Formats: sequence, C-alpha cells, structure tokens
Amino acid sequence: MDMKKKRNLIEPKQIKYDVKDTTEPDLYDELFDYDQVCKVSFDHIPVPMEMPEKIWITDTTFRDGQQARPPYTVDQIVHIYDLMHRLGGKNGVIRQSEFFLYSPTDREAVEKCLEKGYQFPEITGWIRAVKQDFQRVKELGLKETGILTSASDYHIFLKLKKSRTEAIEGYLDVVRASLDAGIIPRCHLEDITRADFYGVILPFVQKLMQLSQESGIPIKIRACDTMGYGVPWSEAALPRSVPKLIHGLVHEGGVPPEQLEWHGHNDFHKVLVDATTAWLYGCCAANGTLLGFGERTGNPPIEALIIDYISLVGHQDGIDTTVITEMAEYFRDEIKVSIPANFPFVGDDFNTTRAGIHADGVTKDERIYNIFNTEKLLNRPLGVTITNVSGTAGIAHWVNTTLRLKGDKRIDKRHPGIMKMYQWVSDQYDNARITGISNEEMLEQARIHLPEYVS
Repeated sequence: MDMKKKRNLIEPKQIKYDVKDTTEPDLYDELFDYDQVCKVSFDHIPVPMEMPEKIWITDTTFRDGQQARPPYTVDQIVHIYDLMHRLGGKNGVIRQSEFFLYSPTDREAVEKCLEKGYQFPEITGWIRAVKQDFQRVKELGLKETGILTSASDYHIFLKLKKSRTEAIEGYLDVVRASLDAGIIPRCHLEDITRADFYGVILPFVQKLMQLSQESGIPIKIRACDTMGYGVPWSEAALPRSVPKLIHGLVHEGGVPPEQLEWHGHNDFHKVLVDATTAWLYGCCAANGTLLGFGERTGNPPIEALIIDYISLVGHQDGIDTTVITEMAEYFRDEIKVSIPANFPFVGDDFNTTRAGIHADGVTKDERIYNIFNTEKLLNRPLGVTITNVSGTAGIAHWVNTTLRLKGDKRIDKRHPGIMKMYQWVSDQYDNARITGISNEEMLEQARIHLPEYVS
C-alpha cells in the first residue's frame, strides 16, 4: 500500500500489466455490430472527478485540421498561428500547435512560425512510427513530436497485420529512438475507445512511463477517440467511457495529468463534451482545431474549448475572446470557408433571434435573448432577423449593428433610406413571404438605399 499525498489516502500499489496476446482480434462485436448503431454498455461503477490544478488546450489545426480541407498556404498558416497566439494569450492557454513535417510547404510554414519567437503555442511535429522520420524533427529544431501508435485490434490485426506484442514492441523501439535523439515523444493511442484497455493500453502505457522515468524525458500520451465512440458518462463501461479511460490512464497507467492529452472526433456529436469531461476527470490537455475542422466530422472547436475553459476555471487567464470573431472573419473572407449560419460563437445567426422580437424589445434588456455580452466578449452585438414585425426600428437596429455604426454615426429609424428598406420588407410579406429576411438580402438593400454607409 502507498500513501498518496495528493488525496492523503492509503491506496493499493499499482498493478503491473502485461500485453495480453490473442490469436484472434477482440473487436468488441457485442458493442460495435457494424450493421447497427453502436451500443453503450454500463458497469455502474463510477470514478471520481478530479480536475487538475492547471488545464490547457493544444491545437491540431495544421495536422488533423488539414486532413479535412484543401491545404492552407504558408501565409494563411502564419496568419492563423498569429491569431491562435493572441487568442490563447500570454499564459499559454493554447499551449502547443501540431504541424505536419513532410511537404516543402509544411516545413516552410514551420520555419516561418518559428521565426515569430512565440513561447505559446509551442510548435510540435507529427510523424509516423518510423525511426528515420525523427530526422525531420531534428532538422527543424522541434522539441516534441507526435508518433502514431495505433492501439485497437482493428488497427493492430486488420491494418498492421501484426500481433499485439509485435505492434507494442515496434512502437517502443521508435519511442527509444526519440529519447535517444532528445526529442519528447507524444504517443497517439489511435482508436483507444475500441481498444483492450487492460490487455493493450495499460501494459503499453506502463512501459512508456517506465522509459520516461529512466530517461528523465516526459513521454506524453494522447488518448485518441479516433471514431468518436467516447461517451462522457462515468458509469459507462470501458472502452467507451471517457471518465474511466482518463482515470485509468492516470491511476493505473501512472501517467501524470500534465503528460496526458485527449483528442476526439465528432462522429456522434459528443466531441466537445468528451473533451471537457477529460479535463474534469484528470487530463490536463484537450486537443482541438479552429472551427472544428478535422478528419470526417472534425475535432473539438478550439473557440468552444476556450469558452468551456473560462467557464471551468472561472476567469479568462489572459485569453482574448474577441479574436474568435476575428478568426471567423478571416476564415470566411480570406480563406473562403463557408461557416454554417447556426454554428455557435462564429455563425452569422449565432446571437441573432428569430422569435418575433423587434428592436424595441432588444433595447429594453438584451439579456433576455443573449447568452452573454457578445459585444464585449466576442465583438459581436446582438442581432435581430428582419421579419414582417420588425418595423423601421428593427431595420435601423439591424443596420446599426451589422455595419457597426456607433455614437453620432448611428442611423435613426426615420432616415429616408431606412424607410425605403422598410417598404421593401413590407412588400415581401404583402406578396405572401413567410420566412425571415436574410443578412445577404438586407445588405443588398442597404447598398441600394444607404450607399454612403456600405462600402
């Protein structure tokens, strides 16, 4: 028995696990019947919440994020990296950013971002589990790199065509090569939510932690929910319970929370709640991408992780939330990304109500219809969708907020241009229109009737 100082409790010594080799892969067919929606099983054994004293965000916009869209140009990468630096602030809430290292564009982008000299986010790499790839990391002077270490039998047996022992020993050889090169290895446990936790994950992780202790280099573990199967419920069973995965990696695997990272995908609409759940149950780092771009359904949106971070720690910790709006505008205007109108925090309709409210109601108290002060925190004033009940006051409010007109530059509802826009709206509904007027339609009318205000 050992006394655990953090909890001041006597607890059992860590059990050592060995790789459990099998002749046939364990594909958890009872949970993952390919012809049905996958099942969630429960063992009704809860594990406790224990959020680390310090949590943070890591970024994979330029790695996983680029697997879901056309590659960014070097200039775009540098500009986005600048935005992330400002968003995460001087305290490094966005602590690291992960880059591909293979193409000339990848390497040029890394070099130009390194020239910025930012402490945060630190630039890290991503390589295959191949020893010669470390040369790419060393050439760029990076201190850390991710290494793909696929963990489930789906990958070990069906993709790699190896036994569990063969796969794990191969990974350990590559990790040793990283340590010999003085580079921090970050092992990406691909498909952990379909992996044998006690027969593969724990024995592998325990060996990694032993190597870490012997070398004095903090080997990191990224728990990768590659297919989005993770669920945020403590009483759900392994391998799908995020609380049990994190708790087990920390307490049975011996992974210090600061060396543990969660990486999820949104196949089942749980990507954000799973990431924050990982924080709550002992993981320091949540990995995400700007706007949630990532393979298939994407990763946790960093802008959403930022908001959840503030809600969990209770303060902004140097974060500049207004950069979220600036980032979205850059993606929309310069990279030509189509952001869904209803996308939280950045979509055109995010803080716009269609519930029949008009400007007179908004001016009474906008808290009725707004989640927080979006003008202060996101540099986005509350919007109102124009309908047949908006009136001239509603149209004037739309113009002033959309065109960011303040003080004596604000347009009064009696302005002739406002009156003409109101007449156009009225004509739409007189002709049996039943939907709200889109921002694009309103902007076109503003160009016609308020040309001096619209560039």
